Amino acid sequence: MTATTPPPLPADLNEGLKRLKMAAMRRLAPELLVTAKTQRWKPEEFLRTLIEAEIASRDESNVRTRMRQAAFPVTKTLAEFDVAASSIPAATFDYLSSLEWIRAAENVCMIGPAGTGKSHTLIALGIAGVEAGHRVRYFTAADLVETLYRGLADNSVGKVIDNLLRNDLILVDELGFAPLDDTGAQLLFRFVAAAYERRSLGIGSHWPFESWGRFLPEHTTAVSMLDRLLHHCHTVVTDGDSYRMRQARANGGTRLKTN
Repeated sequence: MTATTPPPLPADLNEGLKRLKMAAMRRLAPELLVTAKTQRWKPEEFLRTLIEAEIASRDESNVRTRMRQAAFPVTKTLAEFDVAASSIPAATFDYLSSLEWIRAAENVCMIGPAGTGKSHTLIALGIAGVEAGHRVRYFTAADLVETLYRGLADNSVGKVIDNLLRNDLILVDELGFAPLDDTGAQLLFRFVAAAYERRSLGIGSHWPFESWGRFLPEHTTAVSMLDRLLHHCHTVVTDGDSYRMRQARANGGTRLKTN
């Protein structure tokens, strides 16, 4: 027995929903009209079902758009993170997962050696933020400074920073992997200063704060940047063995395979 195709909407209704950009309503209405008649729904029940479907569809579309704009390099989730195996206290992880710090325009700094969960946590928090309705943008520190340099070239740094600060959360990972020159450090400071008490920053670095002079050439710049960054900040220090190295050992080491 084959399912009966519901009759199409009248042309004027179909065109009206198209003009109003009610794509989900337009798609679902023919079948729901049949269901409503068969099950004798009240008019408000039919309308409520259509509206809820349209809202859900738009929410899903908005999440997809924000995810694309965030430019995450990989997908990581909070559910995937093994808190018990990490050095992050459970209470700290729970607070960060609540995303209250984003709503309060506070910062998060993840400090620790490679492979201890910094990037996973930052990306997972960013994805959770997107799913909660926040606008998020991910950068490596090198990519962010390069973006600011391009603005410097055409005298649009202020506009570039303003555009970045349209996001609720900006993630800057791998800070300190490479030293910055004087101009790069000043551009980064300008960005941090502009975000201060306006937007949340999520920072990942393997350097402890007292060693930031290793990649920031001017002591004054380092001090001024940390002053603004840490004023409203949740600092998470990670340690222990690298997750990646532990996984490699569990899989039989890092020996090269030969044919």
